[in-house]
Amino acid sequence: MPSVETARGPVDVAALGRTLMHEHVFVLSPEHVDNYGAGAWWNEEERVADAVGKLAALVERGVTAIADPTVWGLGRYIPRIRRIAELVPDLHIIVATGLYTYNELPFQLQHRGPGTLLGGPDPLVGDFVRDLTSGIGDTGVRAAFLKCAVDAPGLVPGVERVLRAVAAAHRETGAPITVHTEATTRSGRPVVELLGKEGVDLGKVVIGHAGDSNDLDYLKELADTGAILGMDRFGLDPYNSTAERVGTVAALCAQGYADRMVLSHDASCYIDWFGPDPESLRGMAPNWHFRHISDDVLPALRALGVPEAQLDQMLVENPGRYFS
Repeated sequence: MPSVETARGPVDVAALGRTLMHEHVFVLSPEHVDNYGAGAWWNEEERVADAVGKLAALVERGVTAIADPTVWGLGRYIPRIRRIAELVPDLHIIVATGLYTYNELPFQLQHRGPGTLLGGPDPLVGDFVRDLTSGIGDTGVRAAFLKCAVDAPGLVPGVERVLRAVAAAHRETGAPITVHTEATTRSGRPVVELLGKEGVDLGKVVIGHAGDSNDLDYLKELADTGAILGMDRFGLDPYNSTAERVGTVAALCAQGYADRMVLSHDASCYIDWFGPDPESLRGMAPNWHFRHISDDVLPALRALGVPEAQLDQMLVENPGRYFS
């Protein structure tokens, strides 16, 4: 039986069960938290307790695993994630390695690697492989997948370097990949093109945020490469309403694409991008929370005729295949 690494160690892939494939526990700027985070912005014990409650609500709804693509650039801090995983023992938290940028690389990487001031091999590849094979820092927790981003600016030099490093780490380890993409610029197209040329198994690639688009031709074009569509922002209504997201998923299921979709919210227990109080977004996105798929989306898909077998494909079988 193949196994997958989680924040509590390896488990059989079959034990993952119903899996949401793109959820964050925390999205933070560590420098901001360390320097300006007292009081309203951050209280460690309060935030941990809040996260435990929100993740426990997932377990109550039958979700038994989440893939957390929080990497460098989004505030990954594995000791905190491991602590929360131990406090929610019925939920498997699968962590990632990678780098999240839409443009330039951090200064620690700009001057090292091929074509840079100091030259040498790309340190990104070594860092990613070490996270996947030995563990992240001194935590002993191993990443199980790779994450990067190609947003509206496209394959600018820093972004392309990260994407190629992700491909190299995939070739060396076999680890699957999730790529944040931007639907209005159709940035999934250059992702599958470059990764395909780099020898990546596109069946191990999730095109993140594909579900922000309702363009069936674009989505089928991506899925026909073998890539998996991340229908993973349910509740983020400013990008695409729940009704339209549901209709798109149902239409793709009816056309035989249920084996190439995964579902999620891209939600978090706490995100500091919008100020100290994430609830300030509630008026614009009232359903952007971990319960939305279980409580609202699955009943809506059933009402449109999506059978249970296809729901299981998207929530159980496809994640299991991705991590096998």
